[in-house]
Amino acid sequence: HKAMFNEDWGGLPAKDFLNQLDPALGELRDRLYDKTYTSDQPAGYLTKSWAKALGLPSGISVAVGAFDAHLGAVGAGVAPSKLVKIIGTSTCDITVWPNSRPLPDIPGLCGIVDGSVVPGYFGLEAGQSAVGDIFNWFIDYLQPGGKRKGSHEELTRRASSLLPGESGLLALDWNNGNRTVLVDQRLTGLLLGQTLHTRPEEIYLALIEGTAFGALTIIKRFEEYRVRIKEVINCGGIAEKNPLVMQIYADVLGLEMKIACSSQTCALGSAMAGAVAAGPKAGGYERFGQAQKAMCGLKPFSFKPRTDYHQVYEELYPLYRELHDALGTKNWSGNLYHLMKDLLAIRDRQLGQARQLEASQKKKQTMES
Repeated sequence: HKAMFNEDWGGLPAKDFLNQLDPALGELRDRLYDKTYTSDQPAGYLTKSWAKALGLPSGISVAVGAFDAHLGAVGAGVAPSKLVKIIGTSTCDITVWPNSRPLPDIPGLCGIVDGSVVPGYFGLEAGQSAVGDIFNWFIDYLQPGGKRKGSHEELTRRASSLLPGESGLLALDWNNGNRTVLVDQRLTGLLLGQTLHTRPEEIYLALIEGTAFGALTIIKRFEEYRVRIKEVINCGGIAEKNPLVMQIYADVLGLEMKIACSSQTCALGSAMAGAVAAGPKAGGYERFGQAQKAMCGLKPFSFKPRTDYHQVYEELYPLYRELHDALGTKNWSGNLYHLMKDLLAIRDRQLGQARQLEASQKKKQTMES
């Protein structure tokens, strides 16, 4: 997958091309493979010694291996128009496209490989270099008192009461570079809009929003090149543990955030590969789609966009994108003078709304008492 293997140009890139990158790569080319196999194929069968160690019968089909994230997408139910977001320290965003249909070369996607996720489809992989790692960075290094004084749970609780735009902050999610769509690891994070009154939970919320804006940028790039995203299924540590992140993603993306039923989708996808490699005669399945239908599912809850929040994020996202393009692309020509002023205007309006809500709640509590 990452070796740029493509049957259209005879497999791996030519030796002279690799030599231009580094002579060591050219030398390595002679010792590498000329053929690849998809994960519905058996690589072999479980030996007696491993069968004994694992407590399994010998002779079980062992599928050809694949990336953990790709099999995680399979285990979450990836299909055309379904985007699987594996959200943890970083993210992998994966969907598939039938290889019988023409697929444009999508700029900024590092992974477009036939059969890399499921046979018969191009695997399309995007992602963000850091998500949970950004939140951990703030807790570990910047949160006053560090882990002793503030935790993810406490900051999440406090950030949950904030309205979008109320803090006047805007963050770029590049603390570990940008994987998609800029493909530039020499970019760094940014937090714009701090004042002498900025609080830790406001920064924490802005960092979450920044990663959500990055996720929206990826979806927009897919759809710009006719890869329609109609459904988003989330899995991974953050999808399981942090409802605030999931709700903000729903609000920013304007899409329902569904959660995969399994908390171990990579293991489940691997089991599906084994079942498909074994085939129906051994009690398995003929195709991945059949295995997914039998073994995949969604949790009984999801996170739906809040209309009023989404409307504010539709104002904030163009400001994020302007900052994104100004600092991340070579040919941007514009003027950022208005950006801070626009953030302040949104902040002042949202603060006014927050005060009205607070006054209304106090009045209600007084009447009830």
